[in-house]
Amino acid sequence: MATAVREALAKAQRSALHLEMRDSYMRDDPEFIRWQEGHRYDPADRESWWRAWLDVVAETTGRGVHMRRLRVVSEPLSDYVRYEYDGTFTNIAAGEDVRWLPRSLTRGLLLPALDGWVMDEQTVILHHFSGEGQWTEPRMEVVHDAALAELYVSAYEAAWKRAVPHEEYRPA
Repeated sequence: MATAVREALAKAQRSALHLEMRDSYMRDDPEFIRWQEGHRYDPADRESWWRAWLDVVAETTGRGVHMRRLRVVSEPLSDYVRYEYDGTFTNIAAGEDVRWLPRSLTRGLLLPALDGWVMDEQTVILHHFSGEGQWTEPRMEVVHDAALAELYVSAYEAAWKRAVPHEEYRPA
């Protein structure tokens, strides 16, 4: 995860909201390629799947920051999102709250065009991806704008209410 997100999480005091709306990201990611080849994380073997990002999540949530991830997804799930679904138990083990929102349930919602984060209702970190899910420049744009943050939070909360907790979500 990029330095901007790690730095913002280190400063977060109350909340960290993460919105993901793409059907694929970084298809050249070695972990995704391993998953395509049949590798699956074993929930019982924590040492085999714990990674540095999960340390960041655990430290952040351990300070009392409510960290939520909302994934807006097309169904049936793309291979990449299925890969994310299969590994989401690691995020939850680290303290993140994750929900899934099938696009079929988004009628009437207005969602932002860009994925990103909102920290403490003040800082927005926008992610820029190509149509193929690769980073484009600027990769991340850090915006300290309470009005923009309010727009993101409003859209996020409306979508969160409709989303299905990971423990209950069963992909179509």
